[in-house]
Amino acid sequence: MAEIRDPENTILIELKDGMVTIELMPEIAPRHCERIKELSREGAYDGVIFHRVIDGFMAQTGDVLHGKQSDGLNLRLAGTGASAKPNLPAEFSGIPHDRGTLGAARGGNPNSANSQFFINFKNNHFLNGQYTVYGRVIDGMEHVDSIQRGEPPVNPDRMISMKVAADAA
Repeated sequence: MAEIRDPENTILIELKDGMVTIELMPEIAPRHCERIKELSREGAYDGVIFHRVIDGFMAQTGDVLHGKQSDGLNLRLAGTGASAKPNLPAEFSGIPHDRGTLGAARGGNPNSANSQFFINFKNNHFLNGQYTVYGRVIDGMEHVDSIQRGEPPVNPDRMISMKVAADAA
C-alpha cells in the first residue's frame, strides 16, 4: 500500500482485482482535479465501465452519462457522454504521459474535457501537450493492467467505486 501524503488530493478506485490509488496534481491542473473529486463525491463514477481499453496504450472510462447502463444500446453509447457540468479548459503542462499517468479524455476541441479520463499502460509521449495530465497511479497499477481489453470490451470491467481518500472510512 502506497503512502497517501495528501488524502484530499488522492483518488481511490476499487476495481474487481483490487484498489488503485491515484495521486492528483492540483498544482498542475487544478480544475481537472476539482472536477474528478466533485464527481467522485457525488458517486457519479461508481459502476462506470472502461469503454475503451487498448493493449499497450491506455484504459479509458468516466462516461457518467452512458457508462452505467446494462443494456446493449446504452453500452454502445458509452464513451460519447459526459456529466451535466460545463466542459473544462485544457490545463496542458510539461508533465509527460508516462505509464500510470491520468489523462483527461476529450473530443476534438482541447477545451472539451468533462468527466472522462484514461490511465496510460505505457509511456505515451506522443500525447504530451495535447491532453491534460492531472494525476498518477501510486499503487495498484497491476489492477489497471488487468482491465479487460477492447473498443468496447465484450465484458467490460467497471469501477466498483471511486472515492476521495479523505472521505474513505
